Amino acid sequence: MSPSENPKEDVQFLALLVHRGHLERDQAEGLMADLRAGSALDEALERRVGWTPRQIADLRRTRAGEIPEIPGFQVMDRLGTGGTADVFRAREKATGRLLALKVLKPEFVTVPATRKAFVSEARMLERLDHPGLVRGFGIAKYGRTYFAKLELVDGRTLLEILDEGSALDEEAALRAVLGVAETLRYLAEEGIVHRDVKPGNIMLSSSGRMKLIDLGFAAEGESAPAQADSAVGTVAYLSPEQARGGALADIRSDIYSLGVTLFHLVVGRLPFESSEDRELLRMQIMESLSSPELKGRGLSPHLHYFVEKMMAKDAEVRYQDWAELIDDVRGNLEGRSSLDYSRGARPPRRGRRR
Repeated sequence: MSPSENPKEDVQFLALLVHRGHLERDQAEGLMADLRAGSALDEALERRVGWTPRQIADLRRTRAGEIPEIPGFQVMDRLGTGGTADVFRAREKATGRLLALKVLKPEFVTVPATRKAFVSEARMLERLDHPGLVRGFGIAKYGRTYFAKLELVDGRTLLEILDEGSALDEEAALRAVLGVAETLRYLAEEGIVHRDVKPGNIMLSSSGRMKLIDLGFAAEGESAPAQADSAVGTVAYLSPEQARGGALADIRSDIYSLGVTLFHLVVGRLPFESSEDRELLRMQIMESLSSPELKGRGLSPHLHYFVEKMMAKDAEVRYQDWAELIDDVRGNLEGRSSLDYSRGARPPRRGRRR
């Protein structure tokens, strides 16, 4: 069937061309008039817009450029999309292995800061080696297309699990936090602060392992300065010092964000909610944590303690290093498995400093 024999498909393709920025709205309105008059869309595009048959065929094959064409790879489908990049499942033709290709969106190729961050993340993942991180296999460029080759992880993000409508039980949430904390400890040992810990950046693989899948905001150095006039990361999970903008973010900022993540996992909502980013930033800085759900859902006082300590407004009151947090959470989980809550589910040690 030729494209012109499917009017509904042509209308959808026309809408996609507008959405992807290939056509202006007034051009699309003229083309729609041609379709209603019985013209074939491809012929109308040649006549009105001046595109060649090859250009039109390329746009149809790639869904108006939505699916990239990269030599050496069979790009199969899109796995997800973020603010600056799309991720696709692809087969490497030379080896036959399946990979995830993270492709910088075309509109950001000409933005130096975004392009630099994309390249930096890809190179960082290539040199890091930890089972809790998605593996990186390098970065390449074809024409104007920048893409990173990544391990293909079979699984779902914790945000996708939450979006299905159910919070995690306490033990499952603590095991998730323990897995992520161990990975973040490795990053800290490598001098890296993540700066964007959240359920959407944590994947539960089919093998049951937690994997951090995005280091887009990560910065190297024991403390990493945020941009001078803005907060870096995802607003709802920012620590108070990050929310102030221009402050230094260190591992305690990641601990705070992981505390917000723990809250989200067990309660099913965020601790601070607003439709306005500015109001969310104010709440992160000024408002105390208040959640009747932590006390009213049969959650243990130990879980409540973990959340409050991780989310303390004052960074000096939080856990000061990953080893301390990991030790307390692991001890709690070991106590649960042995059914000896007097040992494993003890109130965690308080006031210890590195």
